[in-house]
Amino acid sequence: MDSFSSPSSSSSSSQMSTEDFMDQLKVQLAQAYAEEFLETVRGKCFDKCITKPGSSLSGGESSCISRCVDRYIEATGIISRALFNQR
Repeated sequence: MDSFSSPSSSSSSSQMSTEDFMDQLKVQLAQAYAEEFLETVRGKCFDKCITKPGSSLSGGESSCISRCVDRYIEATGIISRALFNQR
């Protein structure tokens, strides 16, 4: 049985499986969003901060990446709060 299958039992089990399905869907969506966010931040911050890829980061590259990631996290928080406050 895959993660989207539901057991065929009584209606109370069907209702419970619907709730379980919705919970699982929320978790999967959150994971997908987190993965997409990390990939976006990784790509954009790498392109912005790493000018000469090597075996280690220079001090400037390290602080640039740190600031870049902090800005993305802050911006995402601001956007999320604005979206949720509009409802």
